[in-house]
Amino acid sequence: MNIEVRKNEHIEICLTKPVEAERETTWLEYVYLPHRSLPEVDPRDIDLEIDFLGFKFSAPIMVSAITGGSNLGFKINANIAETVEKLRLGMCVGSQRILLEKPESIYSFKIVRDKAPTAFISANIGFQELRRYGVDRLVELIESIRADALTIHLNPLQELLQVESEPMFRGLLSAMKDIVKELKIPVIVKETGAGIIREDAARLEEIGVKAIDVAGLGGTSWSRVEYYRAIRWHDDIKVEVSKAFWDWGIPTAASILEVKSATRNIKLVASGGLRSGVDMAKAICLGADMCAIALPILKPALKSAQEVEKTLKTFIEGLRIAMVLTGVSKIDDLKKIKPIIVGRLAEWVNKRGLNS
Repeated sequence: MNIEVRKNEHIEICLTKPVEAERETTWLEYVYLPHRSLPEVDPRDIDLEIDFLGFKFSAPIMVSAITGGSNLGFKINANIAETVEKLRLGMCVGSQRILLEKPESIYSFKIVRDKAPTAFISANIGFQELRRYGVDRLVELIESIRADALTIHLNPLQELLQVESEPMFRGLLSAMKDIVKELKIPVIVKETGAGIIREDAARLEEIGVKAIDVAGLGGTSWSRVEYYRAIRWHDDIKVEVSKAFWDWGIPTAASILEVKSATRNIKLVASGGLRSGVDMAKAICLGADMCAIALPILKPALKSAQEVEKTLKTFIEGLRIAMVLTGVSKIDDLKKIKPIIVGRLAEWVNKRGLNS
């Protein structure tokens, strides 16, 4: 199947169908922040600036991987890139596998650096491709957008459910280790909606990965996306199997705590269903250094850079207000706040012996 067709199908489905987890959530609703009625912090004194992998961000926010490789991807990437440059944020491009198979698709990725000459930009490739393409080919992807990092996305659930996929997973950690060793830029490893558990986080830190993006359960469910594709391609078995995995994975809040408990010197990115600045504040209190969003940006990015800016500023303002109401003026101080964890998340913490 044409990879460009698949990419456009993914965008169309995310725009027109309910694609988030059906019953499960991020579990951020089980995280409470201590409200300060006497905050002693002026809103104008709030400083959201952070350092992430050597780059100064005006706020701890990135636009996560969405697309690339088509005319539709070109428009989306252009509007996102223009905005993150203006706001001093960052972005990760969508999977660049299509660029290795169809070099003529480079225009849809190159526009990112054209529009964002100084912003933090990460290249992106799936972990399934690491054995198929060597370091030299990955360097091509990186250089094509002058990327500041390489994101390797882990999507075993999606690979198992895609109608055209034939996944093989054995030996991929070893291949990843070799890539990390050879590249001169930091490697970020992200899930795609099912979260990362502490056992895998520890292995990723051991091989030299610099950042982990948990991309937990509670946001876009790629098993649900592939369910709609299976219907379209008349794969009755995949239709039924995909339905059973709509709520599969580790909720985002639990995954943040999993990764935090297993790592020491690695940056932690929270994503997977973050839908407000309050969600971001909670994620940072749980241990995240950076927050990332994708689905909330998709529709605005199809309209204009101005709509993307409005959406990102809404998240920024929500985070700013949450900081005032918790009595802190800097992100480092927000990290020091001990959140109140209740309900199912508290049970998970207890059962897993995590540090909360």
